[in-house]
Amino acid sequence: MRRLGTGIGWRPEIADAVERMPGIDWVEAVAENVCPGHLPESLLRLRERGVTVVPHGVSLGLGGADRPDEGRLSALAERAEALGAPLVTEHIAFVRAGGALTASAPLEAGHLLPVPRTRDALDVLCENVRIAQESLPVPLALENIAALFSWPHEELTEGQFLSELVERTGVRLLIDVANLHTNHVNRGEDPARALAALPLEAIAYVHVAGGYERDGVWHDSHAHPVPPSVLALLTDLASRTAPPGVLLERDEDFPEPAELEAELGAIRDAVRAGRARADAMTGGPAAAAGGAGDGPAAVPVPVPVPTRPTAGALARGTAREKASEKTVAKALRKTVEKAQGETAEKAPDRTSAKTSQKTSEETREGTPEATRERLGVAQAAVLSCLVAGTPVPEGFDRARMGVQARALAAKRAGVVAKVAPELPVILGAGYRPAFLEYARERPMTGGYRRDALDFAGHLLRAGRPADARARGALREWWLDRAGPAPRSHGPAARAARAARRMLLRRT
Repeated sequence: MRRLGTGIGWRPEIADAVERMPGIDWVEAVAENVCPGHLPESLLRLRERGVTVVPHGVSLGLGGADRPDEGRLSALAERAEALGAPLVTEHIAFVRAGGALTASAPLEAGHLLPVPRTRDALDVLCENVRIAQESLPVPLALENIAALFSWPHEELTEGQFLSELVERTGVRLLIDVANLHTNHVNRGEDPARALAALPLEAIAYVHVAGGYERDGVWHDSHAHPVPPSVLALLTDLASRTAPPGVLLERDEDFPEPAELEAELGAIRDAVRAGRARADAMTGGPAAAAGGAGDGPAAVPVPVPVPTRPTAGALARGTAREKASEKTVAKALRKTVEKAQGETAEKAPDRTSAKTSQKTSEETREGTPEATRERLGVAQAAVLSCLVAGTPVPEGFDRARMGVQARALAAKRAGVVAKVAPELPVILGAGYRPAFLEYARERPMTGGYRRDALDFAGHLLRAGRPADARARGALREWWLDRAGPAPRSHGPAARAARAARRMLLRRT
């Protein structure tokens, strides 16, 4: 795998600072925020200096029940070619559900949600990955995601799930050690055990990011400094293999450039410490500094990660025990019963997983539609409860689903404020509570710009806001954007609108 070195997530807010930072070997740009025909000048300058740019997608939803959208795949391929990228990356997640497959209304999450670690979900994911690989001009790497909730009746550990995904598709892995930490706190999963089960040779690069803990829940915010616990996991990973690249992610609340440079220095130090530990254990040369060394992969050296039996973790353990005797829904029950028959009511070891996988490949060319339908029904039920206020499916932790639902609504409010910055100005302090009330039972169906228009229309139909001047400004904003083309603001158009208002007052 090509060595990338040490990098940082490129964002418009810190573009100038990134260009001036010493020791930046590569950057990662959110694919959906880059237009191939109009690349940002900052990215063009970085490329001219020999800095690698990798597009990082967030909207494919390869873990969803539907096959990947051809338009989204083409768009990702165009960005890879425009940036001269050596690879593209995406996530092991679902981001939408419903639609024709389940004969229900289409729903958008606006966020990355975890897929169930079941045989059905793995079969669907593998086929979707192969479809994507055939459409992309460069290799694909997939990222493990952070999760606030767990699916009941999961049949594989994260390590088993990722290992078999790599074996069946040849896809590369983008390992986010911050997400491993998040799942340790939120789901009680052992990150060292997950690292030990990974096919280390498949790692394309590594993500590092910060977050915060509140009420026993870790929020992967990408808006806070990288904590020591995440750096410790990076050292653990680097003691097992020399990561081809390591990248710092920061999406909001950007600090001064000096603070970002200090975090990059801490990341380099963590990788050096891991490689030095590998060197001490094997007697071989440590990899070069910065996590991009050319040294051989090390013999795995497990590093204990502190565990904390929080009240939330204990509650989740109890919930899982109860959930094992129930079902999420009729569709999910069929999946579980099939898996239980194959595994004698226990999670399979890696040998049995491989045997089962080979048998399934020998007996079918593609994933049966019934498998996609089962997964689709289960994912639609979960997403509907999160964004449309429907009941929580059986077996899920209600408190955690509530946390996830509120997090999704808060993210929607924040992103809509960015794509339509006039709305917080028009509505003032009333913007956020009004949007959260709107989002509680009104799912997003067409992206954030459509969401902004729908929100404004919802307020206007309700005669809000109460202030007439603000309501008039909101109406003008909505009219300017809701039609097939922007309204004209020339003298004749303004005069016509004024005359129409006068006529309306007289009637």
